Amino acid sequence: MKPTSARFTLSILLLTLMLHFSGFSQSKKQQELEERRRELTREIQQIGALLFEGKKEQKSVLSVVEDLDFKIKVRKNLISITNQQANLLTREINSNQTKITKLRAKLKALKADYAKMIVKSYKSRADQSKLMFLLSSANFQQAYKRLQYIKQYANYQKLQAELIKTETAKMQQLNIELVTQKKNKQTLIEENKMAKSIFDKERTQQNTLIKDIKNNLSKFTAQIKTKQRESNKIDKEIRKIIQAAIAASNKKAGKSSKSKVFSLTPEQKILAANFTSNKGKLPWPVANGVVKLRYGNNPSPIDRSLTIKSNGVRIATNIGEEVRAVFEGVVQGIMTPKNGNNTIMIRHGNYITVYKNLSKFYVQKGDKVTTKQVIGEVITNKASGESILSFGIYKDSSIQNPSQWIYRL
Repeated sequence: MKPTSARFTLSILLLTLMLHFSGFSQSKKQQELEERRRELTREIQQIGALLFEGKKEQKSVLSVVEDLDFKIKVRKNLISITNQQANLLTREINSNQTKITKLRAKLKALKADYAKMIVKSYKSRADQSKLMFLLSSANFQQAYKRLQYIKQYANYQKLQAELIKTETAKMQQLNIELVTQKKNKQTLIEENKMAKSIFDKERTQQNTLIKDIKNNLSKFTAQIKTKQRESNKIDKEIRKIIQAAIAASNKKAGKSSKSKVFSLTPEQKILAANFTSNKGKLPWPVANGVVKLRYGNNPSPIDRSLTIKSNGVRIATNIGEEVRAVFEGVVQGIMTPKNGNNTIMIRHGNYITVYKNLSKFYVQKGDKVTTKQVIGEVITNKASGESILSFGIYKDSSIQNPSQWIYRL
């Protein structure tokens, strides 16, 4: 095989590998974006079913604004993800067009080289010519080398033919992918137009409601502050129960009751270690729901100067939805305050999971529970028709972000 031809063939193979891995990387990114887009689409459908359908007439203006704000944020994320997909498809389309142009040039060169070989083979096609080529050798070593050259030349012809066949098929496949990508891009563009149209309508609706609210802002601000005080009061009671449990565990172990961490038995240490190893993989406390309020400080949609503090997450779910333990453990305590925010606390070693806003209890203090065991039902607010579960996690007396522990929360 000629050195220049060998280098040319090697460059073709290297280019093919580079194009393959580049395409694989982009396709993987596209798959991730598509999966995220589908998740957001499902979430918007769930928001509609859980927060809006059949409940609008019952809700207060404040609740409608909060729910619209939540829905708008999710739809905004959907539009952003769809834009990313469309932009990535544009890059993939341009990349494929570049690949096709390069492949055409390479195929042209391959076919020209192959044509030259065919002409040369035709001119020296007689077996007698090959025989004379061998017999005219000066010695045996030269004859052997000439025989090897004849074999290599024949093999090279076959390789060139196979390369042309492979690259032609590859170009045809790229053309098919290009057509599909252009169709997918157009579909995404149309979907985004629709999403933006709905987004604008929801934003207008929200702005109209906020305008009405601002005419009597002090009244609605007072409602937000009242809700926050009620939430803070319950959180304070939860902390007291946890601190009492910590003090009891330390007293039993003969340690200082002033310690802020649990004194664990060997069994509790194993349970806590298992809980920790499942970080990010724990199941949802309800089978169906959407996170309406996230952990931390959240600005109020009607008054940005107000902050809604959440020590956990608030999950909107179905009426009568069953509440499940996210991990095995022991029921540490049950709270039944007058405002109806019934609460169950389950201990997992030095971790405690908290389930608030329940209408029914299926467990008692001291009961052992297993992962996904039904422990109660979510209460439905009679005024709004909403069913909201508040869920939190503590490590000793330290609040944790549930989104870091529950799978895709």
